[in-house]
Amino acid sequence: MESHLQTQLHTTNSEDETIELGKHFAERLHIGDIVAFYGGLGAGKTEFVKGICEHFHVPDIVSSPTFTIMNQYDGTDSDGDDVKLYHVDLYRINSQREFDDIGFDDCMFTNNAIKLVEWAEKANGHMPKKRYSVKFILDDKDENKRTIEITKSEQ
Repeated sequence: MESHLQTQLHTTNSEDETIELGKHFAERLHIGDIVAFYGGLGAGKTEFVKGICEHFHVPDIVSSPTFTIMNQYDGTDSDGDDVKLYHVDLYRINSQREFDDIGFDDCMFTNNAIKLVEWAEKANGHMPKKRYSVKFILDDKDENKRTIEITKSEQ
């Protein structure tokens, strides 16, 4: 089976622009989708997730679940239908046992929520290949500027 990739490049110059891009990106998301985020500390991953959650009218304060590992948010889509979002931060996960303990595989393969995974590079083979990958590349000269590469893999 052939893998099809679609890639888009965006540049943002502030947290607000990154949030807005996340909000706009969320228009294409559906229940069951997975979004894998790649990038270093402070790259903008959580700001992008805030935009996605804004799009889905999540009333909670959205923050990185670095210590809780996983947050669940309840929102609604443009039709007023309920949408569940799982926001996972793998920064502190270092072993297969920890993946098992948090129920990561079960979370990834459930079709009743949108899954948003920060530090996805730690997930190795734990995520389906069919997903969105969002890579954050910080500018060397301007700390507020970042290039955001969004790829959709349809394998």
